[in-house]
Amino acid sequence: MRTAVIGGGAAGFFFAVNLKEMMPEMDVTIFERSQRVLTKVEVSGGGRCNCTNSFAGVTDLQQVYPRGHRLMKRLLNVFDHQDAYEWFENHGVPLVTQDDECVFPKAQDSHAIIDCFLSLARRYSVRIRTGEKIISFSQLEGFDNIVVTTGGSPSGKGLEWLADLGHEIEAPVPSLFSFSVADKQLQALQGLVVNDVTAMLPGTKLRADGPLLITHWGVSGPAILRLSSYAARYLAEREYRSPLSIRWVQLSEEEIRAKITEQQALHAQKQLSSFCPFGLQQRLWAYLLQKSLEQRAAIRWAELNKKDINRLMNVLLNDTYQTAGRAPFKDEFVTCGGISLKAVNLSTLESRHVPHLYFAGEVLDIDGVTGGFNFQAAWTTAYIVASSISRQLI
Repeated sequence: MRTAVIGGGAAGFFFAVNLKEMMPEMDVTIFERSQRVLTKVEVSGGGRCNCTNSFAGVTDLQQVYPRGHRLMKRLLNVFDHQDAYEWFENHGVPLVTQDDECVFPKAQDSHAIIDCFLSLARRYSVRIRTGEKIISFSQLEGFDNIVVTTGGSPSGKGLEWLADLGHEIEAPVPSLFSFSVADKQLQALQGLVVNDVTAMLPGTKLRADGPLLITHWGVSGPAILRLSSYAARYLAEREYRSPLSIRWVQLSEEEIRAKITEQQALHAQKQLSSFCPFGLQQRLWAYLLQKSLEQRAAIRWAELNKKDINRLMNVLLNDTYQTAGRAPFKDEFVTCGGISLKAVNLSTLESRHVPHLYFAGEVLDIDGVTGGFNFQAAWTTAYIVASSISRQLI
C-alpha cells in the first residue's frame, strides 16, 4: 500500500510519521513544491516554535478557533493538546509551558521539532521529494491514498485543482497580521510594549485583549493578532481600512476619576507629564496627554478641569485610529478559508467527493489565533487522518 502526502510542512510530517507508527508496512512519500521542508515550523514563534498551548482559561473553543471550532471540539476528543505534549516528549522533544500558557520546546529552538520529524522520517523510511509541485491526480498514479497538507493558499491558486474535483472552497483571506497606522507620533514610539490593552473595531463586537506592540508601521502584538484573526473576513471586505479603538487602561471610569482626583490632591503643583498614575510608560503617557489635551498637555495636576479630565479619559478608554492596511508577517502568515468543511467527512477528514483523498492542517477551513493553536490544529487533523487510513485498511 502506498500513500502520497502533498506538502512537507507540520501537518504533512506529523501525518507521515504517525501513519508509519500505526502501519509500518505502509509506503509513504512526501511531495514538497519548494526545495526545503518544514520552513514555516523553522520561523514560527521567532524561531522557537510555539508548538501548542495549555488551553488553560479557554472556556469556548471559538475564542481560539474563529473558524472550525465545532469540528476542533470533536477532533480534540481524539487527539488534544495533552496528547500532543506527550507525543513530543515521548519522541525526544522536552517541552515547557510559559506563564502565558504557550508551549515551546525546552531547547527554545524550532529545530528540536524539525530534527525530530526528519529523524523519524529517516527511521521509518518516509520518502521526501522536494521541488515537486502536485496539481493533478495524474501525477500520483499508483498511490492508494492521497493526503493534502499544503497549508494556506493566500491567492487561492493552489486550491483550483481541488475545486475542479468538486470540493467547495471557502475563499482564502489573510489572518494573523498586524495593522498599519499612519500616525507618525504613534510610530515614533516603536518598540514600546503595553502589556494589557483591549483592541476593538468600533461598531462591531470584535475585540481582543492582551499585550500590544507599537511598531514603525503601526501596531502589532498578541492583542492585535487575535483581533485580526477574529476580524479576518470583516477586514478583507473593507480592504483593511477600518477604525481601530484601543483601551490603554483596564480600569473603570470611576476608578480613573478617583486616581486623577488623588493625583490632584497629592501632586497639585507637578506637571501632568511628570508621572503616570495608570502604570503606562512615560513616553506613551506623554503621547496620550498631547493627543487628548493638545496645548494644555504641559499643565499642572491642579489645573485639570472637567473638560480636560473627560478628554483624557476618552483617550485612555477609547483611543481611536484609522488603519491604513495590514502588515503581514511574511514568514508566519496564516490564512483563513480553504477546503470547506462541508467537503469532508467530519470524522475521518476524507473527501466527500473523491474516495481515499484526505485533508489535514491549514488547507482546511480551520484557523486559530496566535499562541500555538494553529500547530495544534495541524497535529490533531494529521493524527485523525492517519488513524482513519489505518482503521480503514485494518
